[in-house]
Order: sequence, then C-alpha cells, then structure tokens
Amino acid sequence: MFVSPAYAQAAGGAGGAAAITQFIPLILIFVIMYFLILRPQQKRMKEHKNMVAALKRGDQVITQGGLIGKVTDVKEGEVTVEIAQGVKVRVVRATISQVLNATTPAAANS
Repeated sequence: MFVSPAYAQAAGGAGGAAAITQFIPLILIFVIMYFLILRPQQKRMKEHKNMVAALKRGDQVITQGGLIGKVTDVKEGEVTVEIAQGVKVRVVRATISQVLNATTPAAANS
C-alpha cells in the first residue's frame, strides 16, 4: 500500500558526440600514464641494456647485490668480477646496476 509503482524513464537518445565525451577522461588517463610512467621506464631499460652491452674488462661495477668490483672476464651472459685480491665472482650481466668508472681504450702507438 505504501509502495508506489516505479516506472522506467525513457532514455534521451544519446548521440555519437555524447558517447565520445564520456571516453575522453579515460583516454586522457592512459595518455598521462604513458608519458609519466611507461615512457621513462622504457628509456631506463634501454640505457641499462646499452650499459650492460658495453661492459669490458677493467670496468669497475656495482651489482644489484651491492658488490663493488672490477670486471676481469666478459662472456656471453655473465661477467667475472674481482671483488678482492684473488676473489672472483661470476655474475649474470643483467645484475650489474652501475658502472663506476669505465676504462678508456689505450691510444695506438704511432
């Protein structure tokens, strides 16, 4: 008795322009996420890949585990790092986080 019947209201017939305006905020969020998060991360990954590819014997490096040492041997997927006099450790190339000072190639004798 106290409940009145509910009737559905007729939709106003949303046009194409109204549908696009509803998606504009969502599109803007994706664009902002790309420029603030994805693009810088891709840039850092590219720089790290180039740094690891340029490793050579004599470079002083820091690993992700915090070990500091000098590269003594470079192989396909790993490098040998000397962390102390006579103490050598094999390390996966991708775990090198930073090159402290890269060695410069010796000048050719004229």
